[in-house]
Amino acid sequence: MDELSLYERILGLRDPWAVEHVELSEDGVVHVYIEYDRNTEALCPACGSACPRYDTRDKRWRHLDTCQFQTVVHGAVPRAQCHEHGVLQVAVPWAERNSRFTLLFEAMAIKWLKEASINAVSRRLGLSWNAIDGIMRRAVERGLSARQSVDYHHIAVDEVSSKKGHRYLTIISNDSGQVVDIRDDRTKGSLGDFYKSLSEWELNSIETVSMDMSPAYISATKEHLSEWDQKICFDKFHVAMDLNKAVDAVRKKEMRFVPTDYKRPLHLSRFSWLRSEASLKRHHRDTIDTLSKVAKKTARAWAIRQYAMQLWNYSTRGWAQRAWSRWYSWAVRSRLGPIKAVAASIKKNLWGIINAIVHGRSNAGAESINSRIKLLKVRARGFRNKERLKTAILFHLGGLRLFPTHLN
Repeated sequence: MDELSLYERILGLRDPWAVEHVELSEDGVVHVYIEYDRNTEALCPACGSACPRYDTRDKRWRHLDTCQFQTVVHGAVPRAQCHEHGVLQVAVPWAERNSRFTLLFEAMAIKWLKEASINAVSRRLGLSWNAIDGIMRRAVERGLSARQSVDYHHIAVDEVSSKKGHRYLTIISNDSGQVVDIRDDRTKGSLGDFYKSLSEWELNSIETVSMDMSPAYISATKEHLSEWDQKICFDKFHVAMDLNKAVDAVRKKEMRFVPTDYKRPLHLSRFSWLRSEASLKRHHRDTIDTLSKVAKKTARAWAIRQYAMQLWNYSTRGWAQRAWSRWYSWAVRSRLGPIKAVAASIKKNLWGIINAIVHGRSNAGAESINSRIKLLKVRARGFRNKERLKTAILFHLGGLRLFPTHLN
């Protein structure tokens, strides 16, 4: 096989395209020159009809290296004069429209981007940051346009900080751990715009929406979903977080009243009181047992918190409702201000907590996604704007088909 046939095979060329010649320049770059058969009419990229040629434009694309040599593809690309769509450049089989890279090169860059940051890939491939960002952006656009159906049965809504200064994004994910949409800010309109983008069939397919107790998210869901009072599920993690803050507030206040010898041990015991039952080690239990004798209010707040976390194990609505009612009675009679405040909030939103228990839903998947987004931000050392952060999130967490169509 000669070199012309070799590159035609590598690039997947068929008539009317052919490699005219290949040369190695003095600076160590392989140049592959491709031409379009002059006796063949140009095909309109919009409708596929054969049309007379209007003119020819010289283009170039970066290709995979040949051995150790950088390789550049050159093409004399004709433009078709279509009577319906006007003058358009014909499609080339080795690259996408408006890309300066061949499909195979973009596929390689996508594989690298899955493993490393844009900065690292740009250094590795000797390209600018913007060039690599463009490859990522086209991959996401390709994936979104090819996405045919999304599982909306069980979705989770969470917020993530996009930049310092209280700038946020609303992240909507599904039960498969796939980010299905991203909206600016964390307002009622943010989630409302997502609901508006869905068809009536997609809206009706939603069975549960897991979220924190954000009034904005609750209001948007009430406005757009039927039977919202059976679908909204308040996340266990955020209930636990509110109770942890209450326990810690009681501990801080009680530190002023315990004997001097116990002030420092109580100060250092913070994370022992905040651990879940499953994560308590022997030394944590010993610390709690010892301090419970002098920090009785903190111990009572901790016991109320621990009992609340056990109430997520019910499976029927009636039993769960009765158990939480007993817990509420204990909490409001505890004479602990922070605990009583959380109890009032829980009573107000108990319907959503019961939904989460009955349906077995939580924001665990959404919190995992949130953690992975934070890692993306650290690896990239921040993003210039929200749009680039959105692109990175969808690239890594959107479950999209990122590679060029015939390479997927």
